[in-house]
Amino acid sequence: MTTKERVYAYKDEIIASLARLVKYNSVEGTPTETEPFGPTCAAVLKEALGMMEEHGLKTTNLDNYIGFGEIGEGDKLVGVLGHLDIVPAGDGWNTDPFTVTEKDGKLYGRGTSDDKGAMVASMYALQILQDEGYKFNKRVRLITGTNEETGSRCLAHYVEKEGHFDYGFTPDANFPGVYGEKGMVSARFSCNDSRIISINGGEASNVVCNKCTTVLPNDFCDFDKVKQYLEKENLEYTLTDVAEGKELLVRGVAAHASTPYLGRNAISYTFQALAFAGSNDPLVTKYNALIGLATDGSNCNVKYEDKYGALTFNNGVIKTEDGVIWGTIDIRTGLLVKSEEIVERMQKAFDTIGLTLQVRGLVAPLFYEPETPWVQAMVKAYRDVTGDMDTQPMTIGGGTYAKGINNCIGFGCEFAGDDNHIHDANEFVKISDLLLQVEIYVETIKNLCEL
Repeated sequence: MTTKERVYAYKDEIIASLARLVKYNSVEGTPTETEPFGPTCAAVLKEALGMMEEHGLKTTNLDNYIGFGEIGEGDKLVGVLGHLDIVPAGDGWNTDPFTVTEKDGKLYGRGTSDDKGAMVASMYALQILQDEGYKFNKRVRLITGTNEETGSRCLAHYVEKEGHFDYGFTPDANFPGVYGEKGMVSARFSCNDSRIISINGGEASNVVCNKCTTVLPNDFCDFDKVKQYLEKENLEYTLTDVAEGKELLVRGVAAHASTPYLGRNAISYTFQALAFAGSNDPLVTKYNALIGLATDGSNCNVKYEDKYGALTFNNGVIKTEDGVIWGTIDIRTGLLVKSEEIVERMQKAFDTIGLTLQVRGLVAPLFYEPETPWVQAMVKAYRDVTGDMDTQPMTIGGGTYAKGINNCIGFGCEFAGDDNHIHDANEFVKISDLLLQVEIYVETIKNLCEL
């Protein structure tokens, strides 16, 4: 029996296993004394570790932060590192986001691609290696965290307790491998001198906002011109009378913050519409001057591009709290520029315009030479299984676990040209792609064990 035949024999079981994980709405929740990211994240981790035990792995739960299943023997450790937490489902689904729904050869549900599907694929890769009688001359550890989407504190906890592995991958990026990841800047702007009564939009800082609701006084602007602008831009909206004045709801298009140009930011379009309609509100003016519709940071003087790609800029969330309006900023900087330099330029621009900026985190870029032997071992596995010699290893704007542990790159789970609606409504994975992932990971683990 070939590896592909073994994979397809497990098809129904693989789908059922994915459904066991997708049923958990594992967005980071309120922590408890023993559940650092809330009860649901702890529960899905317990479920995944139970599944690993069913597949013959020896499991360890590290304080409900992160866990792993291990097989094999030896001094060297190969790591496969994914996550079980998800971004909020949001609106716009055609199916229940927490029930795997099969339609037209696709499996729909939050996490089917990012990253529960990849965790299941990796688990079955280890099962098939056992079925084939493969002798593991290294320890292979399937590690799964519960806080990748909101800070990766789970991985920091793992490294503190267990250290690094000798080489491995996180199946949370793209095939045939990601040898470089841009640096990241997270920040928050705030304003307390706006006449906007309330504004609320976005679910997460690393997602382009696809819905923004704003309550405004009746004399805030010419609301006929608001409608004119939004209709000209072909955006869905509602404008209704409320007790305080007018409520404006604008719908955009979600996308990952690393590719904000693929979305349409409902927050940005809201402020553009208000300016078009004659508003001279301080926040409207400052927002459009510093952020606007630009996704490259050009408005606040942080535009940058090198041979590995361009800087991206996203305002994912905006909220009103205690009379203050605040919003998030997510920047993916590039591989050859220091995050500190970007911060310095952005701070100067915000100070000049007069909008408060608070930098909340910096992450350095990640880079490995593409010729690194363990990187080449992964690329070879992909090419041997798929026959695709054209798609090349790449650099990306997205940040993965690879930044938090040594000797790790992103490898899969998305194939070139695919758009699985990660971080958007109607996320899916093609069944054929999910099974192909298993086949690729079988060969990848063999290659890494044979280094």
